[in-house]
Amino acid sequence: MTGLDPVRDRILEVGAIVTDWNLNEIARFSATVKVSLRLAKRRMTGDFWEENAKVRDELLRQNSKKGEDAQKVEEKLLEFLNKNFVRNGPIYLAGNSVHQDQKFIERWWPQLNSRLHYRQLDVSSWKIIMEQQGVKFIKPEQHRAMDDIEGSIEELKFYLKRIKK
Repeated sequence: MTGLDPVRDRILEVGAIVTDWNLNEIARFSATVKVSLRLAKRRMTGDFWEENAKVRDELLRQNSKKGEDAQKVEEKLLEFLNKNFVRNGPIYLAGNSVHQDQKFIERWWPQLNSRLHYRQLDVSSWKIIMEQQGVKFIKPEQHRAMDDIEGSIEELKFYLKRIKK
């Protein structure tokens, strides 16, 4: 996203990895959403984006070269979900701080939002609990859709191994 405000900011890229309940990958999807360069540059400011200038610049280049209309990306994502989930079956949004992603989905992709189950699997909640038990997972902070998803899956696998002991 260009920032954290679902009203003023926009989705820049989307990634999805479908897994089984053992967190083995079944399928993946990624796309770039076209965002006005003017809006992106106006919103992608401040300390976070200055510290992550390389990521910001990569996202802006990707946006100008590969970006597709947001509604088209939503349609493609829905097609992907239809191929990988039972019609009317639950689709759980999972990852780190997914409540923030949910806000953007609610605002910009209502059809996708209607397909998602009301329950989420927020890995950040696991992080809070595990760190209080002295268990720490160091996840690379790439700030790119697929990298963040892959990192969240690895983090959850790490916690599950600890619990199984």
